Amino acid sequence: MAPQVDYVMRLCCYIAADQNINITFRQSAKGAMMVGGCALGGGLLGGPLGLAVGGAVGGLVGCWATAGQFKPLPQVLTELTPSQQRKLYGDVMAVLGNLDWMDGAQLVAMVMDNTSLQQGVMAALLKYVTKDLKGKVQHGKVKRREQFVKC
Repeated sequence: MAPQVDYVMRLCCYIAADQNINITFRQSAKGAMMVGGCALGGGLLGGPLGLAVGGAVGGLVGCWATAGQFKPLPQVLTELTPSQQRKLYGDVMAVLGNLDWMDGAQLVAMVMDNTSLQQGVMAALLKYVTKDLKGKVQHGKVKRREQFVKC
């Protein structure tokens, strides 16, 4: 089963790189705490208007403080533990169903040629990242295929 898990992980990396998806984990909470703290301070000092101004300032400070904290999803996938990989493998295999493939290159080619399979794998991947890993997803502009991160 290990080679199949590896092939599915490579497929996930390929699709994630194709869509230029980035993930953040702890930085979202840090930004939210900055917004809340500034809103609270503004509310205490300026009442309702101070609350609005504090929330806006906190949002800008939180955005600035967490900028650049996103990791490319293919990098996140390469850092998964074996048990996390098996869980993701199960989720993706539920989408692939009875698809018959021999190796990773054939699997990638078959999925990339079928838009519904590609979207299904992408949906399973994003669901896994947001629900199981508690990550926040950021979509970037689509990369050219020659810019893909090796997985």
